[in-house]
Amino acid sequence: MSQQVNPSFQGASEQAPPRGHIRVVYLGPVAPHWRVDSDFGDRAVIDEFRQRAQARLLLLPPHDPQFRRNRERVARDAERENLVLEWDLGLPDEDDQTPRA
Repeated sequence: MSQQVNPSFQGASEQAPPRGHIRVVYLGPVAPHWRVDSDFGDRAVIDEFRQRAQARLLLLPPHDPQFRRNRERVARDAERENLVLEWDLGLPDEDDQTPRA
C-alpha cells in the first residue's frame, strides 16, 4: 500500500516565509574562525542554530577538508529550520570578478 502525499502540504515549506536570516562570516586563520550573525528572526531559533553551527565550524578554516562536509550540514540544518543562510568567506565571488586590463 503506497502513501499519498497531500498536495497542499507538499509545497507548504516552499511557500512559508523564512523564519530568520543567518550570515556565517569567516574571521581569519586564527581561531575562532567563524562568527554567526543574524538580521532577523526569532531569537531562540537563531541562538539554537548559532550554537549548532559554531559547534560544527569552530576549529575548521575553509581550506580544511572537513569544512566542506560540515558546511553542507549547516546548510541542511538551515533549510530544515527554514532560515535564509548566507556565507561570507572573505573571498571575491566568481560572478563579481571582472577581467582587468
